[in-house]
Amino acid sequence: MQLAFLYPHIHQILAPMFADCLWSAPSNDRTQPIVALTFDDGPHPEHTQPLVEVLAKHKITASFFWLGSLVERSPQLAQIIHQQGHWLGIHGYEHKSFPFLSKVELEQSLAKTRQAIAQACSLDPDLIRDVRPPNGLFMPQTLQLLHQWQYRPVMWSIVPEDWVRPGIDLVVERVMQQVTNGSVIVLHDGYYGGEDVAATVDRLVPKLRSQGYEFVTIDQLWQLHRNEKVSSS
Repeated sequence: MQLAFLYPHIHQILAPMFADCLWSAPSNDRTQPIVALTFDDGPHPEHTQPLVEVLAKHKITASFFWLGSLVERSPQLAQIIHQQGHWLGIHGYEHKSFPFLSKVELEQSLAKTRQAIAQACSLDPDLIRDVRPPNGLFMPQTLQLLHQWQYRPVMWSIVPEDWVRPGIDLVVERVMQQVTNGSVIVLHDGYYGGEDVAATVDRLVPKLRSQGYEFVTIDQLWQLHRNEKVSSS
């Protein structure tokens, strides 16, 4: 059963309750609307490379939330993505929902993934701080631990449920119906949904650009939130 119709309502409920997570850009007056394209579950040895080529074709910088086990299998692909300027985050070592892991298991999953990304991309591990929970599942205790360990929890505002492969047309339609200034869009380049992701993005980007959207990374959204706090203090 597809649940795409529920996600906008879930976002409206959860975002105000857990305001210390990144759900979208801060709501302020910008001369140009912005949107963040984000991709979960990779890097996949077959699906991710075509996606990266489409992003390069459109000159877009996106954000990837990776599984540590897959980074270890495709370190060269991970390095290429980093070298092209995309922002990198953590999705867990394996695709296991965080609430079902013990505190020790969760800490190890994050640390192993951080180390895998750092090693593949020749990065300082301390720079890899953004975490998106698999399946979007978390508990208040999960967020407390993430903050305690100096990670930044990243969520979403648009989930077109591409992992069930409802068709490229429908995924694009769902995004365009829901997108607003500052949206964070979740797509997947892993084993589920990754078959269509390159074609989806290739069709989606021109539609978003025709409405004036500029593409930003998750790190740029965090910076906007910091700037808003400074200006309001």
